[in-house]
Amino acid sequence: MNEFENLEFDNLMEGDFNIVADEVEFSDADDKRNSKNKEEFAILPVRNMVMFPKVVIPITAGREQSKRLLEEAHRNGDIIGIVTQKNGMLESPSEGDLHSIGTLARIIKIITLPEGNITAITRGVQRFKIKDFVSTSPYFKAKLQLLKDSSTRNKEEFDALLENIKELALKIIQLDPNIPNAANFAINNLNDHEDLLNFICTNGNFEIEEKQRLLEEKSLMKRAQNCYELMHEDFRKLDLRNQIHQKTSRDLDKQQREYFLNQQIKTIQEELGGGAESDAEELRNKAAQIVWPSDVEEHFTKELSRLQRQHPNSPDYNVQRNYLDFFTELPWNKYSQDSFDLNKAQRMLDREHFGLEDIKKRILEHMAVLKLKNDMKSPILCLVGPPGVGKTSLGKSVADALGRKYVRVSLGGLHDESEIRGHRKTYIGAMAGRILQSIKKAGTSNPVIVLDEIDKVGQGIHGDPSSALLEVLDPEQNHSFYDNYLEYGYDLSKVMFIATANSLNTIQTPLLDRMEIVQLTGYTLEEKVQIAKRHLIKKLQQDNGLSNKSFKLGDKELQHIINAHTSESGVRTLEKRIAAIARWVALQIAMEKEYDSKITVAVIDQILGVPRPKSLSEITSVPGVVTGLAWTSVGGDILFIESILSEGKGTLSMTGNLGNVMKESATIALEFIKAKHSDLGISHEHIKNKNIHVHVPEGATPKDGPSAGIAMLTSMVSSFKNKKVKSHLAMTGEITLRGKVLAVGGIKEKLLAAARAGVKEVILSKDNKKDVEEINKDYLNKLQIHYVSRMSEVIDLALVD
Repeated sequence: MNEFENLEFDNLMEGDFNIVADEVEFSDADDKRNSKNKEEFAILPVRNMVMFPKVVIPITAGREQSKRLLEEAHRNGDIIGIVTQKNGMLESPSEGDLHSIGTLARIIKIITLPEGNITAITRGVQRFKIKDFVSTSPYFKAKLQLLKDSSTRNKEEFDALLENIKELALKIIQLDPNIPNAANFAINNLNDHEDLLNFICTNGNFEIEEKQRLLEEKSLMKRAQNCYELMHEDFRKLDLRNQIHQKTSRDLDKQQREYFLNQQIKTIQEELGGGAESDAEELRNKAAQIVWPSDVEEHFTKELSRLQRQHPNSPDYNVQRNYLDFFTELPWNKYSQDSFDLNKAQRMLDREHFGLEDIKKRILEHMAVLKLKNDMKSPILCLVGPPGVGKTSLGKSVADALGRKYVRVSLGGLHDESEIRGHRKTYIGAMAGRILQSIKKAGTSNPVIVLDEIDKVGQGIHGDPSSALLEVLDPEQNHSFYDNYLEYGYDLSKVMFIATANSLNTIQTPLLDRMEIVQLTGYTLEEKVQIAKRHLIKKLQQDNGLSNKSFKLGDKELQHIINAHTSESGVRTLEKRIAAIARWVALQIAMEKEYDSKITVAVIDQILGVPRPKSLSEITSVPGVVTGLAWTSVGGDILFIESILSEGKGTLSMTGNLGNVMKESATIALEFIKAKHSDLGISHEHIKNKNIHVHVPEGATPKDGPSAGIAMLTSMVSSFKNKKVKSHLAMTGEITLRGKVLAVGGIKEKLLAAARAGVKEVILSKDNKKDVEEINKDYLNKLQIHYVSRMSEVIDLALVD
């Protein structure tokens, strides 16, 4: 309803309403009769309004054509046609720019305005439709077809609808402050329902296109229904606007109230000695107890001054306060005293960890140099080995041996750089990175920090954590490690970082270059037995509420558990198996059942289930089956390579989820056999008329690499010659087309896997002899190793009649 202000309703009601009322006392019937007798009508284009019948409305004209038309029509007493422009921005519309349906109107009065424009007070007479334009100069003239409004058959329904429209219009007038109060008077004094409907359609707060559609509707009932829907939408908007206004007013009142209350709280805090000054004083007292360099103290003083300039109720105040709390809680220049009792450290390491001689030797070397020099950059060690060999727990033992604090940081699955470098303190919920949080947790600037699972670090959309670790793990850079939250360099050069990983393949080369790699291999059978006796059994007895006499496991029984119920490089599965036995013992004691505390092999199999078959002689008792050695990320393992012949045309097929390199090894092996068939004692016709199929069991596990080359060739020759391979023999090595055997990697893991599997003889390349010499002789005392350089030597060693 806010279109009232555009119609100069106030001026009309206050100044000229009496004149209009006198001059509008004419008959609508006379106007309609005169309209029927007239053939041509002047057409007045109007913008941003739609004229309805029986509605008095002022029209202000500024265009010369429109002013001339209004003056001549008023002087001659002519009725004119008023139509709405389709585009209100056009200054000079053409015939096509006008709607075809408009309203005839009589000009009641002309008012000349000071700026030269004129305002015509007009009254709608009847709707029409333009049939044809007669002329366009000096203004539009057209032949019209008069339209009648169809009355509704159900007068009671129409009257009820108009009453609702009238009631809703009065509500809208109350809600909208832009509608003049005279609108109430106008609506209450319109008794004719048709006049009321047209009045509201003219002055309603609807779009011009909506008003034009209302004018074009010939049914008064449908016009009223459409008008009522538009009024409802307008009412909802006004009601929502008023609600928002009231809510905003309440919020402003609440803010003012909170302001006055906060002022009172501030006054009370000042009286009691609290508030911002109290926080600043507390931080000064903390800083007074810290011995830090002058530049750090200067930075702290600057940040403290910034805190004092901020209002205690602002969000930035808490951010700055938390930052200064963290700044003062860091152990600046605070170091723990290192223990230099090397004999005690060696005893401690031997007591906590059985084996692992290389890493123990490296720790003792570091302690010796530190004792002599008393100032040394800590090394960055990376312990690489299969799961369960004690890499993580070794870090705690190192910290105990050095007398330092110990902190573990798990990097597995980390994919956000800010976890290492921290967030900028401008962000909501910002905090320092894990490195500085670990330093704060340790309370000293020289702890032992174990970066666990460094090979499991991922890369996400928030940066690369591996790249952020480059500065942390570089002894030449980490003396001034920059954390985004701290915004100041922190010295990490005295921190001893120990990283752990299962594999080096996923670690960035620049990161590997910054660390000292220490390889940890799997345990032998004897070592596992000793670990179980010294550590695992005692630990599991305590965990399950058992005494030392509750159950006993001898060497024979432990060896059976390891051989028949586990297959691993570490001791995690072994711990689980002994835990199952401990729980079985606890159940017997709780149910007061009789049992023998000395657990036998039969009882072990009863508790743990059917033992795993380990007989290689049964698996390799047929021609074409060879035992190979493989390296995996969790240690060494054995695999079986099978081949079989069938009638065909000499084709080769391979299965077992093999990679491209492994498939190439099989192809090379077959081509070597074809080229050297006479030396191998295989007829050419036999090769030509037989298809050979090579398969590596456990087909769901992907396999790749060149180290199975000699095993594949041996398997094919075994099938072609129908000769078996030695039952307890395993081999690994790469082959060339000319039959040379090349060296491969992972020798230590592979030999330990062979020993676990009961292998007695191993065939290796001569170039791998140096790798074998680096392995402890005790690990290989049950293995006979054959070094070869040609494939002919492999065939001679492997095949039996």
